[in-house]
This record gives sequence, C-alpha cells and structure tokens, in this order.
Amino acid sequence: MAAPPTPVERLLLLADQYVGHNDTLDRLLRAGPQAEPDAHLASAQRLASATRTALKAVTDERLYESHALSDTVVRLQQLAFLSSASAEHRLPMARMLTALAPEAATGCADSVAREIRRRRWSATDAPDHELTATQHTALWEIACGHVVVTSSLGRHYVHFRGERVLIGTLRSLEANGLAERVPKSASSAYVGGPFQDRVRLTAAGTTALAAAISRPPTTTAPGTAPAPAAVKTATRSR
Repeated sequence: MAAPPTPVERLLLLADQYVGHNDTLDRLLRAGPQAEPDAHLASAQRLASATRTALKAVTDERLYESHALSDTVVRLQQLAFLSSASAEHRLPMARMLTALAPEAATGCADSVAREIRRRRWSATDAPDHELTATQHTALWEIACGHVVVTSSLGRHYVHFRGERVLIGTLRSLEANGLAERVPKSASSAYVGGPFQDRVRLTAAGTTALAAAISRPPTTTAPGTAPAPAAVKTATRSR
C-alpha cells in the first residue's frame, strides 16, 4: 500500500488541482453562452474540500507555532473560503477568486517544508531524484501553473512566467517522468488563438519537488519561493 502524501506533497497536489480547475474555467469562458452556468460548481466544491484536507494535514503535524506557520494556516483558510465562494458565483467572478490559488498553495508548501526541516530534518533522508538547479526551478514554475507549450511549423515553444524554463529542461523532466503535457488544456495566448498545452507535475515530479524543498539547501536554491511576475517570453527548439 502506498504511503499517504506528506503535508508538503499534499499542498503541491492541491496547487495542481487549482491549476487544472482554472484551466477548466478558462475553457468554459471561451465557450461563452454555450457553457453551463454551474459547470464549475462541483470542481469548486472539491477544491474547497481538498484545501481543508490539506490544512488538517498541516495542523496534524503539530509544528511549533511560528509567524510563518500561522500565516500559512491563514492562507489555507482563505483559499478554502475563496473556493467555496467561487461555487456561488458565475464563471468570470469564480475564475477571479481562484486566479492566484496555485501560487498560494505552492508558497504554503514551501513554508511548511521550511518549518518541518528546521525541526525534524535528518541527513539520512535522501530524495529519489537528485535535481539540478534548473530542474528544481522548472518544477517549481510548473507547480505554480506558469508553464505552457505551443507548437508552430514543427517547432515547440515554452511560454513561462517568472523564472525561465528552457525546452531542453522540460524535455529532460519529461524523459525522467517528472513532468507531462496536457494537450490543448490551457487558455490561448491571445484572443481567438488556439489552446495551449499545460505542463503539469507527474506524481513522481510532485514527490521530487517536495523532497527538494524539504531538504536544507547547500546554496540558495532557485525556485523555492515564487518569483515576481515577468513579461511572458518563449524559447524554442530547432
């Protein structure tokens, strides 16, 4: 029987649920009047429940109270409230209420990981996947919902927000089973444009990222906190 997810893994999984939820709402908004007005209701209710479950997992750790941990608990309570509230609104407002949820959930994962490793970390703990700095950064950006892929004339383009993610890094993550693309699941880059491929963490990618942020960094590790939003750019493969 597989072990239940750790609190850090659970928060990263929660972030992924929010990414998928927001992408679904974007597609429903694209459908316009044809979309069912309550099509997002069940998803929003599941998210509220998942957020409360993640919050319980954090509080069950019984970590020593700190300002960072208190802020994390409040942030998760806010996310649960916003998810519940989004179920009571029509699509445009519902989408706005959960817009920043993936970044908030990954930020909570980082805060909890810091609190746990400050008190309980053992040098014998080792992740299954040793990540390079660029892989670490890319996994973090993917968890935040910042990475999509498009293709044109046989070439693939990575669009990112925040830290740079290269196509070569993405391919290495995919080859190692740490990330995957969900075709045509993300909103278009411009009005009327084609849907983009969302890049999301696999179960192994979630475990690897959780292990990486749960271990003391030997140097300042990139991607352990959300970076300020930057203008969307792209890299391409030849």
